[in-house]
Parts: sequence; structure tokens; C-alpha cells
Amino acid sequence: MMRMIRPMLMPHRLVLIGLAVALALWCALTLRWDWLPKYMPLAMEGLWRTVWLLAASTFLGFLLAVPLGFAQAVGPWYLSTPARVFCTLIRGTPLLLQIWLLYYGLGSVFPQIDGIRDSVLWPYLRQAWPYALLALTLSFAGYEGEVMRGAFAGVNRGQLEAARSFGMPRFTLFRRIWLPQAINNVLPTLGGETILQLKATPLVATITVVEIFAVSSRVRQDTFVIYEPLLLLALVYMVIAGLIALAFRWLENRVPTRRPGS
Repeated sequence: MMRMIRPMLMPHRLVLIGLAVALALWCALTLRWDWLPKYMPLAMEGLWRTVWLLAASTFLGFLLAVPLGFAQAVGPWYLSTPARVFCTLIRGTPLLLQIWLLYYGLGSVFPQIDGIRDSVLWPYLRQAWPYALLALTLSFAGYEGEVMRGAFAGVNRGQLEAARSFGMPRFTLFRRIWLPQAINNVLPTLGGETILQLKATPLVATITVVEIFAVSSRVRQDTFVIYEPLLLLALVYMVIAGLIALAFRWLENRVPTRRPGS
């Protein structure tokens, strides 16, 4: 714990903390916050939707990124080529375009299919959040699939050959050696990508998903108060990003570092 607190006590960081506290006091005493109690329930609902969209899309996206990266690193051409094409398409097109293609494109096709409206899936397919979750998941998978490709390729081959020489099955080798070391190598990058994923969640507001950014926009439209909702929104994103950074730093400290050949 002290190892994490000690860097915050450096002089330049203490100055920054003091400036942040002074700015917070100035905002609290001089700006208009009378609208906050009215919109607090909606803001908490939007915050919850932002958090679970972030958590679900990063988790599902990483599960998809592992086979995408592994296929590109060591897979045969009939697996590596589709994985490479998928990652290239995702990384080469804007996320906003992907969200709109799924929601306005795929979402407009489902009602025209016989039986969809009468199925148990229709209450979900008629809403916007499944398309938002799918777009965020595929986007994260596309970027992390490329990251995992490099991580799998960077694992020490000597350890893999040693495991094979002892007769370790392929799946056991992948589960106990290849995947853990690849994840260990990309933890810092994964933390940064998760924060970038947080910053991408406001785009889902363009398809009527009411997350925290959409709540801020509604406050501005209803009350004509501009700066206060934006400042509060920035603070919310900074807090979430800080918690993500601390969580990944904790994971990095918990995971033992292995040197090649050890």
C-alpha cells in the first residue's frame, strides 16, 4: 500500500493535487449545481450503464481477442487470414461507423425476418444496448487481437519446446504456459486499452443508449447549464480511469515476472 502512496507524495504531484482541490472548491462555491438533485437518479442509472458496458465489452472482447491473436501468431492460413482481415477492418474503420452499421443496418434487418417479432429475442433486438455492446466488444477484440498476436509471438520458445519434450498436451501447454505469459506481457497495454474503451463509450449515446454522457447532454438541453455537467462528466471519467489504472497496476504487482530462461 505504501508503495502506491509514496509516488503521490512527490513535490510536483502534491502541487497538482493542491491545484485540483482548489479547482474543486472553486467549482463547488461559484458554479450552479441546483439541477443536480433532480437529475441524480438518471445520472446514477447512466453511470451504471457506462460501467457495465465497459466491463462487459472488455471482458467479452478479450475472450474474442485471445483466439484472434493466437490464430494470427501460430495458426494455419485458413485461420490466420480471417483473423487478420477482421482486425484490419475493425482497426481501419471508425467505431462510430461500426455502431451505426450494426444499429441502423443489422437492426433494421431483424424486423423483416419472419418470426423474429414473435420470438423471445425481440424484446432485446428492438433495444439499442445490444448493438452498442456488440460494437464495443468487436472493437475491443479487433485492437486487442493485434496486441495478443504480438504477445503470443513474444513468449519464450525455449519454454514451449521444453514443455513439449516432457509430453505436455497442447491445450495444457497453452493454458499453463503460453496464455499466462502472453497476458503478463500485455497487462500494461491492456490497462491503457481499457481506459481508451471507457472513452469510446460516449459514442453509444448516438443510438439512444442513455449512459453518463447522454445524461450530461440531457441536462444541458433541459436547463441550458453548459459547463457544470461537462465538468462533472470529466470528473466521473477521470475517477473511473484512475480506478482502472490502479487495478491494472495492482495486477502487475501481483503477477510474478519471469525472465527468459528462468
